[in-house]
Amino acid sequence: MTNREREILNIIKDNPLISQEEMASMLGITRSSVAVHITNLMKKGLIKGKGYILSDEDEYVVAIGGANIDLLGFPKGKLNLRDSNPGRMKISIGGVARNIAENLVRLGVNTKLLTLVGDDLYGKKIIEHSKKIGLDMSLSKVLDISQTSTYLSIQDDKGDMAVALSCMDIYDDFKVDYIKENEGMIKKSKCIVLDTNIPEEIIKYIIENFNIPVFLDTVSTNKAMKVKNFIGKFYCIKPNKYEAEVLSGIKIESENDLKRAAEYFLNRGVKKVFITLGEDGIYYGDESRLNLFKTPKVEVKNATGAGDAFVAGLVFAYLNDFDIHSTAKFSTAASVLALLSEDTINQNMSIENINYIIKEMGL
Repeated sequence: MTNREREILNIIKDNPLISQEEMASMLGITRSSVAVHITNLMKKGLIKGKGYILSDEDEYVVAIGGANIDLLGFPKGKLNLRDSNPGRMKISIGGVARNIAENLVRLGVNTKLLTLVGDDLYGKKIIEHSKKIGLDMSLSKVLDISQTSTYLSIQDDKGDMAVALSCMDIYDDFKVDYIKENEGMIKKSKCIVLDTNIPEEIIKYIIENFNIPVFLDTVSTNKAMKVKNFIGKFYCIKPNKYEAEVLSGIKIESENDLKRAAEYFLNRGVKKVFITLGEDGIYYGDESRLNLFKTPKVEVKNATGAGDAFVAGLVFAYLNDFDIHSTAKFSTAASVLALLSEDTINQNMSIENINYIIKEMGL
């Protein structure tokens, strides 16, 4: 679903009897353009016949995992360890699953987030922000005895993370019963996005009980170990080089090693694998193709949200039937867009801007 189709669908939900002329006036477009979008929505089964009767089977993606507050520090010069550094501080709403979900919403994808937040200032901020951008957190839980997950990151003078601390004890309260309570809703989703911030038993339950493509962000080498014994159950995985090493047992020092690691995952049942290599690009593969995709050099303002934007690109590409090379291009451009913003989520994340980057950088 495009951003414009999403706008029109939301208008119709509020007023099913609204005329096309009224919608055109509200959106600043022609009535004929509204008619085209409505026809497309009807073809997709989101509107049924006259009177704009909405479909009960609205397409959506479910993201399950972390939501937290990111505290980001940027030094004004070279970062000196064991010293007080002059710099700037920024507070952003983060969490891997939540970040992926927000990027998807900005790409026009209806997304529901299952997560835990505390009944505190940070938890309220996350929920309020989600309502503002249209991210559905109605099934997320607020725990009054836990602190909302918090992530503190200090960047170096190049915009890369120098050191970070995380306080994510709240996810110890993530239980299988919570997933069971929402089983019907999850089963109707187009796909599931998981991060490894949640307990291993939750990840294993989801992968064994839902016959839906699951996209996995492995998050870190330590947390990636939760899925090592059942990595082949995932539809698509996005480890970085080091996470790929611990999951495959293959030391990656060359392109041939990357090929061997990708084949390791594919041979165990993964349908699509994308191994991220930072400024060196992406190594991707499926049953039809293995390839090293070089990425353009960009001036990095904040690398924290690049991987999350990349996964959102993977999901968007899946929903729109992209081939694997087009998927790599689109997802890389989404990550580049994230790198260009000091915020964890680039407020300008959109299909149009991603396509602009693909064209301008010759991806």
